[in-house]
Amino acid sequence: MEKLIERFLKYVQIDTQSSETAGTSPSTAKQRDLASLLADELRSAGASVTYDEKNCYVYACVPGSAPAIGFISHMDTSPDASGSHVKPRIIRSYDGKDKLLDPAVFPELENHIGEDLIATDGTTLLGADDKAGVAEIMNLADYFLSHPDIPHHEIRIAFTPDEEIGSGVAHFDADLFGAKQAYTVDGGKLGIVEYENFNAAGAVVTIHGKSVHPGSAKNIMINAARLACEFQSMLPPAEVPEHTEGREGFYFLSHISGDVEQARLEYIIRDHDRAKFEARKQEMKRIIDFLNARYGDGVFELSVHDQYYNMIEIMRDHMDLVNRAKEAYRKVGAVPTSEPIRGGTDGAMLSFRGIPCPNLSTGGYNYHGRYEYASIPEMEKSAEALIEIAKL
Repeated sequence: MEKLIERFLKYVQIDTQSSETAGTSPSTAKQRDLASLLADELRSAGASVTYDEKNCYVYACVPGSAPAIGFISHMDTSPDASGSHVKPRIIRSYDGKDKLLDPAVFPELENHIGEDLIATDGTTLLGADDKAGVAEIMNLADYFLSHPDIPHHEIRIAFTPDEEIGSGVAHFDADLFGAKQAYTVDGGKLGIVEYENFNAAGAVVTIHGKSVHPGSAKNIMINAARLACEFQSMLPPAEVPEHTEGREGFYFLSHISGDVEQARLEYIIRDHDRAKFEARKQEMKRIIDFLNARYGDGVFELSVHDQYYNMIEIMRDHMDLVNRAKEAYRKVGAVPTSEPIRGGTDGAMLSFRGIPCPNLSTGGYNYHGRYEYASIPEMEKSAEALIEIAKL
């Protein structure tokens, strides 16, 4: 497993941060730096490779003697923190006293005492999301290409761009991928098999104001900035990310801007329950209608677009994939668990496109920020589990 960690350390030092505002595909050209490297490494190892350079997708095939199983990870890192000049460091036999990783702040670290961890230098994210998954899939390919005598399924691989901005499968070619069932390797804690996720939508509230001199504003001014505050105040105050957990949904105000003349509020809407998800969208519309009745038609505008849905709707008919993964974890000495994802994966969207796709662990934690870290033992066990899944 030494090569697994070498690969990971190499991959995280390649800046692949995606951009929410670029409007291109891929959203950042630098994602191609890792994509071309992965394509070259797979070819050198003996895999059949198709590199869609334009859209930045890498597809590969490792021959096998049974129907194909797919494995997918994304190459981009989150826009939430810098991915430039990442300086990973290995913490040998973590003792709970690292200056960056404090168990008093992150209690999960108590479970890693004595383990070797990989962390940042505190200035960037690490990139374990999802370069840990990328490295583990590369390890899988290398293992069976080096051991063709071990009976295994045909292995289909896809590395995708822009997952972090919700566009990971926007140009995904199912025919090039070539598997009718797959796993995303994009989870966290060792042993996790995730097959439930949020239903997700994005919403934009635009408020059209009327600016006049405040000294003569009575019954004339419409202060869009103030009305933005009024709209936000009418949403349930406890149904926000900082007050919810498990399967509880929320409204998340991610951006606000404006002045008297115009204001804009950007939201994400999330719920595991489809009916509650639809009700959340209707509640926003109800508030908009109420406020337009108060301030005038067209003062408030609402735009809502669905992003992805809860894969459980599909996975109920494909629980054999979940059970196969759990058995693989048991074989490598890990305890399999399942819990709902408070987010989404490429696999959620692919499941609704005919490729059922639960999500597996990578051994990474504290994603999207400078406190991100990965457990080397958990990465190694996650990589071993992928091999067990692919074996006959």
